[in-house]
Amino acid sequence: MKVLQFREAIAEAMSEEMRRDETVYLMGEEVAEYNGAYKASKGMLDEFGAKRVIDTPIAELGFSGIAIGSAMGGNRPIVEYMTFNFSLVGIDQIINNAAKIRQMSGGQFNCPIVFRGPTGSAGQLGATHSQSFENWFANTPGLKVIIPSNPYDAKGLLKAAIRDDDPVIFMESEQMYGDKGEVPEGEYVLPIGVADIKREGTDVTIVTFGKIIKEAFKAADVLGKEGISVEIIDLRTVRPMDHEAILTSVRKTNRLVILEEAWPFASISGEITYQVQENAFDYLDAPIQRITTADTPAPFSPVLLEEWMPNADDVIKAVKKVMYV
Repeated sequence: MKVLQFREAIAEAMSEEMRRDETVYLMGEEVAEYNGAYKASKGMLDEFGAKRVIDTPIAELGFSGIAIGSAMGGNRPIVEYMTFNFSLVGIDQIINNAAKIRQMSGGQFNCPIVFRGPTGSAGQLGATHSQSFENWFANTPGLKVIIPSNPYDAKGLLKAAIRDDDPVIFMESEQMYGDKGEVPEGEYVLPIGVADIKREGTDVTIVTFGKIIKEAFKAADVLGKEGISVEIIDLRTVRPMDHEAILTSVRKTNRLVILEEAWPFASISGEITYQVQENAFDYLDAPIQRITTADTPAPFSPVLLEEWMPNADDVIKAVKKVMYV
């Protein structure tokens, strides 16, 4: 095993797939000459040249459409948005073309494309640069939505996404690009739609994904010292969702807390809550608790931002509530 930063795992996954398949290429804002806004494509222009690592204008609707047409023509583009906040400019192309073309063409066209970039809050970036849209994209039939939480998962899942014949939304985090983790030396690909038990426990299940999982680990460490055993499930993929992994854990622990970095209304946690009450209601010993951001635009003030964002203390309170302690 070797240790890579999250950004290095992303770059390695893309580079390996571009060496393996000449139809794979990268395009987006600052991906070439600048080595990526977060250096997630460092060195790729030098290796693959300007025809396969392409700097685009700040015109998300335009270059998203170009990439979708290219994918329909037999290529496998990777589109990098500087932030998924900017994907809203191109969301018509993603939703109305990439996600629907296979069905609308009766299977004559598919769209093997990856849209990737950072999501969620990254500190004092203000309300328009701190949003999580995974529930928006996951609401769309035809899209797969992946949100890894560490370098190992990021590399294995990105390789799977690039090889997939359907459009994939691949969401990262600015605050994870410097995170380090072990990654295998050799080839590996992780299956899309399979959750991972990051920590086994017996008293309560926490389901989460993306960078906010760090708060679950902090809470689990504190709770463990108090005799509460926490099981942490990392969804990794929110669509398709691994419902069975969640249900199996809940049937064991009988308690569920859901942690996500998103607004509460119509959220991923709401979908999980429905699935558990529908399929494992008799196993629950307490009402399901969910932890989200506050139901407001992200504040700029660091004091308010700290209150807005879920943290380990919130997780501890929720766990103790379902434990009745």
